Amino acid sequence: MEQKFSLLNRILRFYYDGFRNMSVWGRKVWVIIIIKLFIMFAILKIFFFQDFLYKHYPNNKERSEHVLEQLTNSSDNHDRQH
Repeated sequence: MEQKFSLLNRILRFYYDGFRNMSVWGRKVWVIIIIKLFIMFAILKIFFFQDFLYKHYPNNKERSEHVLEQLTNSSDNHDRQH
């Protein structure tokens, strides 16, 4: 178990030292990457990927039935096309 912590500690230390010794240009690139990830996962989800199931089905049973129906119908339609 201690060997796991040692490996985890070495990995964390590797990244910590790498970011600490990174050039200004490298830090700017990471800031841009983090901003882009935030936009992709937070902003786009709010506006484009709204929760369809929670809006249209009041409980988990109806949601799961809808998903199962969509999955089975999709595979039936797909099999007929080929």
